[in-house]
Amino acid sequence: MAHLFADISSHGLGHLAQTAPVLNALRAARPDLRLTIRSGLPRVRLSRRIAGTFDHICEASDTGFVMHDALHIDLPASARRYRDFHTDWPHRVRREAHFIAQLAPDLVFTNVSYLPLAGAAAAGIPAVSMCSLNWADLFKHFFRREPWAPQVHRQILAAYSSANAFLLTTPGMPMPTLPNVREIGTVAATAKLNRAEVAHRLRLPRGRRWVLVALGGFDFPLPVEKWDRHHDIRWLSPHQALSRNLGIFNDLLAASDAVITKPGYGTFVEAAVHGVPVLYLRRPDWPEQEYLIDWQRIHTRAAEISLDQVQNSDPRPTLEALWAMPAPRRPEPTGVAQAVKTLLDLLR
Repeated sequence: MAHLFADISSHGLGHLAQTAPVLNALRAARPDLRLTIRSGLPRVRLSRRIAGTFDHICEASDTGFVMHDALHIDLPASARRYRDFHTDWPHRVRREAHFIAQLAPDLVFTNVSYLPLAGAAAAGIPAVSMCSLNWADLFKHFFRREPWAPQVHRQILAAYSSANAFLLTTPGMPMPTLPNVREIGTVAATAKLNRAEVAHRLRLPRGRRWVLVALGGFDFPLPVEKWDRHHDIRWLSPHQALSRNLGIFNDLLAASDAVITKPGYGTFVEAAVHGVPVLYLRRPDWPEQEYLIDWQRIHTRAAEISLDQVQNSDPRPTLEALWAMPAPRRPEPTGVAQAVKTLLDLLR
């Protein structure tokens, strides 16, 4: 029986959205696969996306960024977290290598933590990472002028470079500094429930337009109660799906007529795959977002809306403009099979 150790970042929910369809397809190809998942996300959240049984280690192995809210980074707190995390980095890597050796997986798979990659290399175990971004490039973007940052950046970059492959999803940030990048297609889960089933489970009116308001895994309240109460629009929250055990988020997303969100891989790509128009709030100084936005404008009906607009006016006119646009051809999530092939080759 093959054993896969998957480490999924709990910095938001996009890393889980990328990883889950790959793990599900991998287990379909290898039903005997033993799966251990380490993530700071709660087991119930993982189970909504990842099918089958798995062992869960409820820990976060990457620092990500400290967020004020869904759009804004707390840079001083994030800097302190990175400096603390990399204090005596060699000792941390040795400890991680011992942990992985004791766990004894056949393969390590991360999205997108770099510590398990360094630990796997030290333990002599193959490893793969997959994501639309990496923490080395984001760290350098925000902290490149700090005198302590170059050493930390070198350590992060070396950890990523030690992996057998880094699977760069489409869309994603260019990664010219990583020697092991393999570009793959779009990675997304497809919905299991149709609109009628969602309407029945959530008791939603099928004759009205549903607009999902979802800013990812961080709080960022929008004044939905102040928007005009149109008789033909129902504003939805992801919490409505969870409160009624609907299943996974993209069932509700796929059934919606539009989504209001921020630039993030999971929601952007799943909306495009299901043909759902996107109204997005730009994230201040988030380098990944330009690549996501450029891709999104090609593959779905998408428009930017300002924070002032959503806080002080009604998004209805912008939504109407989106609904009037012709729908482009939906992208296929071809990256799932490509990622599975890479993992299967290493597991064999």
